[in-house]
Amino acid sequence: MQNTTNDTAKTAAKNTSSQVHFITRNDLPLSCPLPSASQWSSHPRVFLKLDREGVATCPYCSTVYILQQDN
Repeated sequence: MQNTTNDTAKTAAKNTSSQVHFITRNDLPLSCPLPSASQWSSHPRVFLKLDREGVATCPYCSTVYILQQDN
């Protein structure tokens, strides 16, 4: 699962229009934009569901959120 997460982060980072945010379980439930974002009102707030690998992509701004695994 860690390799999939790293691959997803690398793929998202290559796309210059996407931002990548690493989140923890404390950030759940996940919504975009995050309240701490500099442009928190840039689009309507949308709640995102993580996939099995712990990754979600915002349909408005293409920001990729990756859940960091507990060690």
